[in-house]
Amino acid sequence: MISRLYLKDLLSFKEVELEFAPGLVVLTGPSGAGKSVLMQAILAQFGIGAAEAKLCEIEVERPGGLRSDAYELEDRIALKSIRKERVAHYIDAQKISRKALRELFAPYVRYLSVRDRGGLESATLVELLDRSRCVRDTSYKKLLKEYRKRFRIFSRKRDELERILQEERELAERREFARFEIEKIDAIAPKEGEYEELLTVKQQLSRIDKIREAMERALPIFDLEERVEELFALAGKDTDYFSDAMNQLRADFEELENLSEELAEVEIEGVLERLEALSALIRRHGSVAEALKYREAKARELEGYENIERDKSALLSFLELEERELSILAQRIAQGRRQEAQRVTEALISPLTKLRLPRVAFRFEKTEMGPDGIDRIDLDLEGSAASTLSGGEFNRLRLALMSVTLEETKKGEGVIFLDEIDANVSGDESIAIAEMIAKLAEVYQIFAISHQPHLSARAQQHILVRKVGSQSRAESLEEEERLREISRIISGENADAEATAFAQKLLQSRKEKKESENA
Repeated sequence: MISRLYLKDLLSFKEVELEFAPGLVVLTGPSGAGKSVLMQAILAQFGIGAAEAKLCEIEVERPGGLRSDAYELEDRIALKSIRKERVAHYIDAQKISRKALRELFAPYVRYLSVRDRGGLESATLVELLDRSRCVRDTSYKKLLKEYRKRFRIFSRKRDELERILQEERELAERREFARFEIEKIDAIAPKEGEYEELLTVKQQLSRIDKIREAMERALPIFDLEERVEELFALAGKDTDYFSDAMNQLRADFEELENLSEELAEVEIEGVLERLEALSALIRRHGSVAEALKYREAKARELEGYENIERDKSALLSFLELEERELSILAQRIAQGRRQEAQRVTEALISPLTKLRLPRVAFRFEKTEMGPDGIDRIDLDLEGSAASTLSGGEFNRLRLALMSVTLEETKKGEGVIFLDEIDANVSGDESIAIAEMIAKLAEVYQIFAISHQPHLSARAQQHILVRKVGSQSRAESLEEEERLREISRIISGENADAEATAFAQKLLQSRKEKKESENA
């Protein structure tokens, strides 16, 4: 509920400050006084339309279901707009975009205008029937909840499968490339340290002939060993160190001989080919160790692709089974909606007759299964579509729908704005409209611009918008002032006694009805 409005410098309005009552708030006044301008200023605080006032602020009692992760909200929310070079919007002193405002309050603020042709789309009609049915049938509510929950999962899994299918060709190419890379490394089968060992062998092979020639030339040293030992013995010298050196030399010669024999068995072409293969691997990966790491990564990648194949198979199985079960649930929901549509159709007969509108039937068409089931719903008005109605008739039909489902939508908190809903209607139609709006006002706070005495007399608060000189003013009327304004609506500026008496009768009727309700 909107409890207060303050605005400054809005076209012909210099300053306006009003406190609002719950229920029905009617705005009346001469044409051109600024009624629609004032209503639009309030709507702009919810992100509906542009904010034209230099400063505008409203206070709103926070609806029970209103939640926001982005903004800290008080129980009494302050919405403000400031217009300088650009318009800035604020919610409880926190800056907010116009789009975010509109989305935040969309479930709680409705605006019906003769220029607005929305509100009777299939999705809205589906929601209306569902809400109406849910309150009257708890099993239907559980059914709808189960379907929507499972359909969300179904949609997520279906999107996941679609992504896999779209990437399937690319995945096949990646899979083949991974296999190719693994096979290429496996064909070489490198081992860490092998390259360095082969380089050493290559160097030894290149010097083996020279080593052999040098060994042949050095072998005579062993022929002189006995002579040297004899000399040291005659001289009294210790021969141990010489003997140890000669034994070590003999072992080294034996090692070189064994190496020579081993190298003689090595195929030099094989070593060179192996070195070339390892060199190519190192040039690409930096080292044998990095090549082996790359191979492990590709093996894990290949395993992941195989898992995707298994996921695809599991998804196909899940979706096939779940689609069948969801189809059964959707059929049950569709049956419930048809039953509810029949009930609403019968409830509409009386208000539509009073409004001189044709009878309405809900027309169902089966569509592809979606978040709300398999129903597309349109309204049939004795062979004509709702789009053939005039703007006023269209809005009166929306009012009738809201009024007959009111008991089923009592949890729908919020505000309804009605712009000239009763313009250009007959007396009987005006009475019927006033009755429906008064009924809606038992649940919603309603702001209505009216040109008829019946709706004005039913209001909990009557605001007169008028011009004094070039400035527009808005003021809440007391009983005597209301009598004069309703009399003016009936017969013009110079109201006669008959008009005043009729206005008094309307106000007295409202007062008696109120006292009866309070008794």
